[in-house]
Amino acid sequence: MDTANLQAFLAVAETGSFSRAAEQLHLTQPAVSKRIAMLEQQLDARLFDRIGRHVSLTEAGMALKPRAEQVLSLLNDTRRALSNLSSEVSGRLSIATSHHIGLHRLPPVLREFTRRHPQVSFDIQFLDSEVAYDKVLHGEIELAVITLAPEVEAPVMSELIWHDPLDFVIAPEHPLARQPTLDLAQLADYPAVFPGTNTFTQPQISMSTNYMETIKMMVSIGLAWSVLPRSMLDSQVSVLPLPGVHLQRELGCIWHSGRTQSNAARALIELLRDARQHPD
Repeated sequence: MDTANLQAFLAVAETGSFSRAAEQLHLTQPAVSKRIAMLEQQLDARLFDRIGRHVSLTEAGMALKPRAEQVLSLLNDTRRALSNLSSEVSGRLSIATSHHIGLHRLPPVLREFTRRHPQVSFDIQFLDSEVAYDKVLHGEIELAVITLAPEVEAPVMSELIWHDPLDFVIAPEHPLARQPTLDLAQLADYPAVFPGTNTFTQPQISMSTNYMETIKMMVSIGLAWSVLPRSMLDSQVSVLPLPGVHLQRELGCIWHSGRTQSNAARALIELLRDARQHPD
């Protein structure tokens, strides 16, 4: 059974579309259709129902999907294990990170990595932390650098890299900014904006967005108060004095314990550890 046919099958199953699967695999749509037809012929089973433009898995397709994922995962794991017999750091490294970490934490690490290991090519996805966690859990990416969940359970492994202090902030001209001291009850009377409900950072909200830079903009123009990483603060926002309240996030990397790490992933983890030991 050709693994390329299995890859085409999984791409169609994931996207629900032959055309989107073709784009994902950098193939023509007829080429994807041909691979699916060959796989259906080999298995003597119809894998997709095609009703108009809607494509859905048949019962046989649903039975094949987890097995196809397992076959390709085992094959990729074998390739990494054999590649690791050499100490060479090369190949393709698939990672995910949040927009904030990708903009404010990772650049110096990745700059040093590419200087040391120019033969590695990156596949970087910018995702919400919980989406990246799920992709690591299901073996779709090798490594993620994200806001760590309160609890990380096997088979996902995690390592803390940065403590990220957070401050309550408001626009400098907002009435709250003129208060000498505040408590949380007073804040409840005003609109707030925070990351959405599908992230690992989630207080009570009246508006939500997952982009820290967007949150900062909304705060700076006086729409709401929020909590932002201290590393983002400047003259556009004012810190609210809340005695006795101290918040921080934990940022780190995660990987799947059952997946053989490539030499490239190991090298990147070592550089992240260096960043932890020698912060700017």
